[in-house]
Amino acid sequence: MSPKPDVSEMRKEQILAAAAEVFARKGFSAARMEDIADETGVSKATLYLYFKSKDDLIAAILDLVFQREFEQIGQLDLSTITAAQAIWNMIDLVVQDFIRMPHLVPVVYEFLALAFRDKTVEKAIQSYFARYMQFLVDIIQHGIDTGEFRAAPARDIAITIGALIEGTFLLWVYDPEQVDLERDIRAGMHVLMGGIQAD
Repeated sequence: MSPKPDVSEMRKEQILAAAAEVFARKGFSAARMEDIADETGVSKATLYLYFKSKDDLIAAILDLVFQREFEQIGQLDLSTITAAQAIWNMIDLVVQDFIRMPHLVPVVYEFLALAFRDKTVEKAIQSYFARYMQFLVDIIQHGIDTGEFRAAPARDIAITIGALIEGTFLLWVYDPEQVDLERDIRAGMHVLMGGIQAD
């Protein structure tokens, strides 16, 4: 007999999907908890059983965006793949998540703008960024230590990779007809990886 689905968890996911739609359409400031309840099809009282405020919803959506990536990146085993393969796997995860959740892109960029004004969001973004960078630094350092990559500061390479990915995403937001997100990130990464590979 298969286990019963967790109705509470399913409802939470529905609320988060509805909140992301409302935030993308109205922005964080204009969106109200009533709007999110209406979008989900639940009462406001039910909504408050799951999330006490818009800030709680924002934090949960941030987790939704980043947590899956972190879990999968954390499963990369450098004893079975090269550092270069691990980096390409990370790139694939990031790109596929954005392609899979295009409706969250406006929300993510509003989070980034909100980070300048809201300390809670700023700390959350900094925490995610620090974890993401640490994963990259550890992989790159492993590649340097094993002779796969040239000797160079691992953090400098990690920052360059992050800038390439984030910069290409931003260009894609500006003009998705000019920028092919997956192709252009991969093209840039091929150039960068060629520069750090040991002879």
